Formats: sequence, C-alpha cells, structure tokens
Amino acid sequence: MTLQSELDSLLHSARVPGLSRDHHALLTALDLGSSGGKRFRPWLVTTVHAAFAGDQPDTVVDAVAAATELLHTAFVIHDDVIDNDDTRRGRPSVPGLFRSDASGLATSPDDHDTYARAGAILAGDLALAAAIRAVATCGVDPVTTHRLLDLLDATLHASAAGELADVRLALGTAMPSADEAIAVTEHKTAVYSFVLPLQAGAVLAGADESAVRVLGEIGRCLGIAFQLHDDVMAMFGDPELTGKDPLGDLREGKRTPLMVHASQTPDWERIAPHLGDPDLTEAAAAGVREALTHCGSRGYVEDLADGHLALAREHARTLDLERSLLDPLVAQAWHMAAMTQDTTAEVGAA
Repeated sequence: MTLQSELDSLLHSARVPGLSRDHHALLTALDLGSSGGKRFRPWLVTTVHAAFAGDQPDTVVDAVAAATELLHTAFVIHDDVIDNDDTRRGRPSVPGLFRSDASGLATSPDDHDTYARAGAILAGDLALAAAIRAVATCGVDPVTTHRLLDLLDATLHASAAGELADVRLALGTAMPSADEAIAVTEHKTAVYSFVLPLQAGAVLAGADESAVRVLGEIGRCLGIAFQLHDDVMAMFGDPELTGKDPLGDLREGKRTPLMVHASQTPDWERIAPHLGDPDLTEAAAAGVREALTHCGSRGYVEDLADGHLALAREHARTLDLERSLLDPLVAQAWHMAAMTQDTTAEVGAA
C-alpha cells in the first residue's frame, strides 16, 4: 500500500448518515490538506527503521509513517487558522477552501470567517485523531505501541506549547531572548517534524533507549537548522520556489531568531517600524531585507543553522547514520540555501 493509500484509508474510514454534505466538505478539506508535499517525515520513519535493521511488516511501518504525515497535516491546518492564511504554496489552504464554500451559502459575508475557521479547526481535529488511531492500531505489540504513543503525546504537548509561545511573542512588544526564540523553533517545528519520526522509526526497529535519545538530539539539531533556513527563506526566498509569502512573517510580527539578532544592532531602527505592520508594502520589505543583510543578521542565522547541522552530524556518526540519513537532508538544506542566495542577488540588483 502506498503512503497516499494509507492516508486515504485512515481519513475515509467513517460514514456520517444524514449529514453527507458537511462530512463531504470535511473529507474534501482533508484530501487537500494531506495531498502533495515532500513526505520527508514518513521517509524519516522508514529510513531509520531500515537503518536499525528493523523487521516490522511494511503495513506496520506504513501506518506509523502515515501518522507522522497526518500529524503534520493537522498542525498545518491549525497553523493556517491561527495565522489567517487562506493560501498555502500558491493554492487555497484548508481555511481558504471553507471560505470558498461559504460564498455559496445563504449567509452574510460577515459569517464567512466563522464558517472557514470552524471547518478548518474541525478538519485539523480529524487529521489529529486519525494520526493517533494509526499509531494505536498499527499492529505492533502492546509495549511498542505504548512507547510510540508516549512519543506522540510528548510531541503534541511540545508542539502546542511552541505554537502558543509563537503567538504570544508576536502579540507582545518585547523581544524574546535568543534562547527563547530558539526554544520556539525547537518545540513548534523540530519536535514533530524530526524528533518524532526519527525516534518512532527506531522504536519500531526495537532500538534501545540510548539510541532513541541520540536520535532525539539529531532530530532537535536538524529541526532547528531547517527552521532557521526556513526563516531566512521566508524573508529572502522567491515565493515561486518556496511557496511562502515573503511579507508574511513581517506582517505577523514573528519574533524569529533573525529579528532577535537584528534588534541588538544599530539597523534595528530601520526594521522595527515594519515588524507587525499589516499594511507592509513590498518596497518597505525590500528595505528590511537590505537592513537584515547589512547588520549581519542573515549571516548570523545562516551560521547558526550550519552549526546545528554540524552537531547533527556529530551525533549521527555515533550511530553510523551520517551517509544514509544526514547526507540527503543536508543536501536538501544546501539546495534551499542556494535558492535564497540567488534570490538575494536579484533583490540587490533591482
């Protein structure tokens, strides 16, 4: 069974007599939210399972791999609700899909927000429930199932706290410390995108607790490095390549490590008025990008990301996973960095 087939099976297992219209709308949203993407979280699960010579049946590994993708789906949907994003990577997001659906209802335009928000929250909840069900019914022995559910539970708590902290910091006027900004990066992204799939693959393979802990450190370092690169791309990358709104983080007032570093430099007075400005223009954003480069914040964050990748390599060598696991991911990170570098050259020349 392919990963997409596994996802479809988990998401389309129930029927709701009498409310077919509403259930169909939710299933359509889940299909949108779970389609496409790089699928690297499931890849991490299967790669680590194989690296530790795991002998679980494909059906078991596929179910746990699908759970990590469904967890990602749920978090992305809820994140789009929190950030009021109606588009994602050039197409409607799940909230945007429900907003389009609301336009055909006999209701006031003022009610469209309520319907879009409700539909997206409920669709995200269904994806989250399907992820938990996939782990609980994957077919391994009770002890392994319990270990997997413990990992999933810890991930849910960490990611929820990270998301809430991200919102809290964006609402305030004070700038967080560098450590606090990195902690948000770790808990909001690294834990569910890297730590969970790496550790889940090892648990499925019967790895001992010391190896699982090392994989947690690899995942933490990788996740932080990738999110730091993502922060740079969100600011400097070509939206046609990244699928990100280049003004989004600034308009939302995100207190990323990029901004934390910049706040400690003389160029901050050029940047601060535009952080959290919902009416930010592209011309103003271009000035912010130039200031972030001039004050060294961009270079600082890129170096910080490289440092975390180096730490991940050190941990991976102890488990002999550098070539099979780290090299493909690092190559991807370098490709992303190259894209942002090319884009910055174009901005500077414009």
